[in-house]
Amino acid sequence: MAYTQNNDDVFSVDYNGQKIIWSGQRHATEAECADIVANQKTPEEIEAINQARIDAVAQKATDKANAKAKLIAGEALTEAEADTIVI
Repeated sequence: MAYTQNNDDVFSVDYNGQKIIWSGQRHATEAECADIVANQKTPEEIEAINQARIDAVAQKATDKANAKAKLIAGEALTEAEADTIVI
């Protein structure tokens, strides 16, 4: 493994054709590099994770708005709507 110090705290290493970058005061062990390479996500997986986070935030905003409207109208709330209320 060939380590490169990019600046004071950021290092990179080429491991089996993969470039791994991390910050910290120590070098990654070969086992840590292998674990990083084995657990890398594809761009499609990363996009799906990011979209799920965006959808969750949007759903919470929708549930909060619905909860407010239902409280004003005197209607029952769903569990998700009730979870958005902070008392």
